[in-house]
Amino acid sequence: MYGCQQVLLHPDSELEAILEFICKTANSLTNCGIYFARQMYFKAKTIVGKFDLESEYKTNKHFKALHSQAAQQVLRSVSESFESFKKLKSAFNRGEIADKPRPAKYRKSGGFALVSYPKQALKLINNQIRIPLGK
Repeated sequence: MYGCQQVLLHPDSELEAILEFICKTANSLTNCGIYFARQMYFKAKTIVGKFDLESEYKTNKHFKALHSQAAQQVLRSVSESFESFKKLKSAFNRGEIADKPRPAKYRKSGGFALVSYPKQALKLINNQIRIPLGK
């Protein structure tokens, strides 16, 4: 069972800038992953696998700016959305659903995306959580 805890922050301007950078970078990485997945779907008629996006974008500047496990989770969510699209498309072809599914669309440029960190990446130092960044 997985748990999630929401914590409301009241950050100073420096922390707010860092959090905005992380979320905007995740948004850009999501768009990169969607671009590659859409190209593979429309040109090669294949759906990207769980680890295909990670191997494709491990040298990308947005991937490197995030913590590696957080960046991998962002790309896996893109892969999961295309796997879901594949299953919905086959259900549509069998007549089980009425509306035709569409592949994932791009996110708005400059927007924020959700970033998930595993518990092992976060450290508690002096009652403050240390959020790791990439290289």
